[in-house]
Amino acid sequence: MRFHVLTLFPGMVRAGLDGSILGRAAQKGLVEIETVDIRDYTCNRHNRVDDYTYGGGAGMLMQAQPVYDCCEAVQAGILQRQGQKARVLYMSPVGDVFDQRMAGELAREQELILLCGHYEGVDARALEEIGAEEVSIGDFVLTGGELPAMVIIDAVSRLIPGVLGNTDSADTDSFMNGLLEYPQYSRPAVWRGKEVPDVLLSGDHARVEAWRLEQSLALTRERRPDLYARFVREHPEIMEERQKRLERERRRREREARRNGGGTA
Repeated sequence: MRFHVLTLFPGMVRAGLDGSILGRAAQKGLVEIETVDIRDYTCNRHNRVDDYTYGGGAGMLMQAQPVYDCCEAVQAGILQRQGQKARVLYMSPVGDVFDQRMAGELAREQELILLCGHYEGVDARALEEIGAEEVSIGDFVLTGGELPAMVIIDAVSRLIPGVLGNTDSADTDSFMNGLLEYPQYSRPAVWRGKEVPDVLLSGDHARVEAWRLEQSLALTRERRPDLYARFVREHPEIMEERQKRLERERRRREREARRNGGGTA
């Protein structure tokens, strides 16, 4: 997977992505992150890429020409390699909200272009000409698109086979199955008087999976009722099987209670 980040601050992007898991993935050739300085494509002798907005208002706007020329130069190389142009994502607070589903969709691409705006953003004509898809990482405003671009690259890269050391890690993350992730524990079994739930020490994989599902459902219902409602709607078979399991467990406890009651009478 190749990511092309069009930015006024390439050093910021490289510094944020060169370490840890993404750095190792790049060394293995699993991902490639190219930063392209938009200033290199300005026709202004002072290398200015911004100007005042028509109609007045505070702040400066990135001009159409350098953004368009920069993107077209990158697309030319992609077209030569892939036979078609890549999708262009423009980091924007008014765009579609980025989520795990979008990350999975983007992970199937061969190459992606991420355009980072700055100041008051980018001239709308450039966005139209390059066919940019506006993407937001949340309902807040940042000083530029570099941080959102890095967030998207991180989220997409970890879904690429081989990037994570444990291939199962991404499958159990929050949002991968539509639910928030269940609580997790490591050694020691008792820490500051707090014990790991007995079920996780039982070695019974079926019970462990059932416990994890219940924890995820409870956490999602409490903190993200919107996600919980969607999961119930989209996975009726899981909820039906869960209900059957809970009913079996209830009957088992009742039988044990009767046996214990009879033995002590």
